[in-house]
Amino acid sequence: MPILNRAAELQDEVAGWRRHLHQTPELNFDVFETAAFVTGKLKEFGCDDVVTGLGKTGVVGVIKGNLGNGTTIGLRADMDALPIHEITGKPYASTVAGKMHACGHDGHTAMLLGAAKYLAETRNFAGTVAVIFQPAEEGGGGGNEMVKDGLMDRFGISKVFGMHNMPGLPVGQFAIRPGPIMAATAELTIRIKGRGGHAAMPHGTLDPIVIGSQLVGALQTIASRNVDPVEAVVVSITKFHAGDAYNVIPEQAELAGTVRTLKKEVAKLAEERVRAICAGVAATYGVTVELDFDANYPVTFNHPGETAFASDIAASVAGESQVHRAMPPVMGGEDFSYMLEARPGAFIFIGNGATAGLHHPAYDFNDEAIAHGVSYWVKLTETALAA
Repeated sequence: MPILNRAAELQDEVAGWRRHLHQTPELNFDVFETAAFVTGKLKEFGCDDVVTGLGKTGVVGVIKGNLGNGTTIGLRADMDALPIHEITGKPYASTVAGKMHACGHDGHTAMLLGAAKYLAETRNFAGTVAVIFQPAEEGGGGGNEMVKDGLMDRFGISKVFGMHNMPGLPVGQFAIRPGPIMAATAELTIRIKGRGGHAAMPHGTLDPIVIGSQLVGALQTIASRNVDPVEAVVVSITKFHAGDAYNVIPEQAELAGTVRTLKKEVAKLAEERVRAICAGVAATYGVTVELDFDANYPVTFNHPGETAFASDIAASVAGESQVHRAMPPVMGGEDFSYMLEARPGAFIFIGNGATAGLHHPAYDFNDEAIAHGVSYWVKLTETALAA
């Protein structure tokens, strides 16, 4: 099946919804206007039930098929934006200073709304589809909150599927893999408490900047010398704050960063090494080193059977040559991982074309992908819930 004619007809309408959402970005769980917009559309489409406030501000629409009873599947989109100042210059650019949809969640939400409209019109399936609109993917763990709030059991969801856009992948193409497709994430904060003093008299100090610099280098040996080279691990220090004057060695420095892995045993080893390195640096230099290590999103793990099914659906929409069934894993994190821990399912990427990268101030979701995404959701639903 190529792109649905109805999906192509809906393209401009769905793009209008997407651009409206793009202009009004909201962060984390505070997606009140976005959730209200989604709720209004789902009720307008005639969903059998619309539930709000799940996982704080999540929304679920329930659509029952006309072909008899059957199981329930879940389709998930994320709604939140990022604290980034937009520089696209588009006429529909963000109207909220310091906030923008720099990851395409506006597009994900709009495409799932488009699919919901189609499925509510046709109901050409047996069983039920739950369209899930999730808050706080960007670090808030909204997927986990929805699961803990009873998402799967309340709606009887047997399988769950997610989709994310991918800049650099041509529009009309899809990419997926069985097993780990996105990384487990952890956040770390390190505070070094030394002894400050005059910059011209460093011998009387315990310089937290020099010590912190040694620590940054030492942490890189986790990937280069502790973990098997064929395994995936990333340790990145992304913040280093210390001092206020050019002639003063400060008392303290604070570092922060992230650890990304694809296996639980590698994640465990990485944490152990971070802790050991911090303790070793403290002992070596005679300073206090405090570490906060927060393991948050687990690995996004695609279940093999559901991945093969999702791949076949993508091929039916785009053609087999347009589906990359064994893409390399991505070291970014994704809290759809919590839903995949709760139920079998699969997470797929859809091409966004030659656009700026995710989380970049010049990024914009490519509206040309909409008909492909809507067609994928519809075909997946009608096939998974065939009479």
